[in-house]
Amino acid sequence: MHLILFDCDGTLADSFGLISETMRRTFRLSGFEPPVEAAIHAVIGLSLGEAIQRLRPSVDPADLPAMVEDYRTSFRSIREDQAFRETLFSGIPELLSRLHAEPSIQIGMVTGKTRRGVDAVVATHELDGVFSAIRTADDCPSKPHPAMVLECCAETGIPPERTIVIGDAIFDMAMARNAGAAGLGVAWGAGSGPDLIEAGAAAIAADVAELGGLIDRWIAAAANAEPERTSAVLS
Repeated sequence: MHLILFDCDGTLADSFGLISETMRRTFRLSGFEPPVEAAIHAVIGLSLGEAIQRLRPSVDPADLPAMVEDYRTSFRSIREDQAFRETLFSGIPELLSRLHAEPSIQIGMVTGKTRRGVDAVVATHELDGVFSAIRTADDCPSKPHPAMVLECCAETGIPPERTIVIGDAIFDMAMARNAGAAGLGVAWGAGSGPDLIEAGAAAIAADVAELGGLIDRWIAAAANAEPERTSAVLS
């Protein structure tokens, strides 16, 4: 068996517009200058509290819970605007369907979203039953801590050496490395290819079609090669 763990925002779902607008509104509500889009891009993948702290290190820790709650309230409101509705990237539904049909593969999700946010994505895009294990910011420490990966491995009974993490952010790749899993970056999200490689990605998929091919190569390598060599096969 093989475990494929997907990040959500920027990997499965095109949610940057929604995240950016929500974060900027959150900062305005607290009387702060809204962060620029490049800065918001750089914290996608972190848990909400840590993302806010990185964007504004001077935030009083006592004020952080209120900002987190403002973000969550604003997120739910802004999501109702069709202009900011989360959509799955082209080709992702078909890729998930193909992988889900493979008896030797289990699929999971590891994300900095809340459980409520994940439930909304799953319901909106009719993905119920696709993911064997899901870990969110409500369940585990923020990436790049390995807990999300390790808990999904424990739940599915599949070890890290037969697990690959797919994500668009350096935090995804660092989390995979910290857990002893392989990491595969995607080029359509927050992180640049060189940064993802430096963070531990074995390869970068330029599009969803290439991602599917890289996953197939990794599965073949994991089935036939020593665990420590599986990442190298993608390079």
